[in-house]
Amino acid sequence: MEVYRPAGFWNRVGARLIDGIIITVVIGLITLLIYGSFFTDGYTFLDFLGYAYLIIVPVVWYGYTIGRKIAGNRIVRMDGRKVGFGTMLLREVVSTIVYVITLGFGAIASLFMIGVRDDKRAIHDFIAKTYVTHAPPEQKENEAAAK
Repeated sequence: MEVYRPAGFWNRVGARLIDGIIITVVIGLITLLIYGSFFTDGYTFLDFLGYAYLIIVPVVWYGYTIGRKIAGNRIVRMDGRKVGFGTMLLREVVSTIVYVITLGFGAIASLFMIGVRDDKRAIHDFIAKTYVTHAPPEQKENEAAAK
């Protein structure tokens, strides 16, 4: 399986920062409406909205989130197909569990992997069999058909 036009470290960080800001503002506004303060103590069902966003939006939007669309990258499976719910659950939830179990060392290793590896794949990409690309959904298919 070939990685096509992989997105680099800073591009991926930028996309995640934009998504983090969006998630924080939306959840903060919802908690303000419900509880009367921008954030509440402890976890509520609203804390799962961030994960829902990171899992559902790429499934229905060809691997993009709002942050990824702005940064110009998207998540795809190694076989080139668009991601599904199972793939995104592995990528977001299972990888988070791995990063917690390794006390954050797995996350640090992933950052180095994105920066150093030619294919720019991190631990969560290997878990979910995905990669992050600059190619829009139709570009790889068009170039493959032209060969």
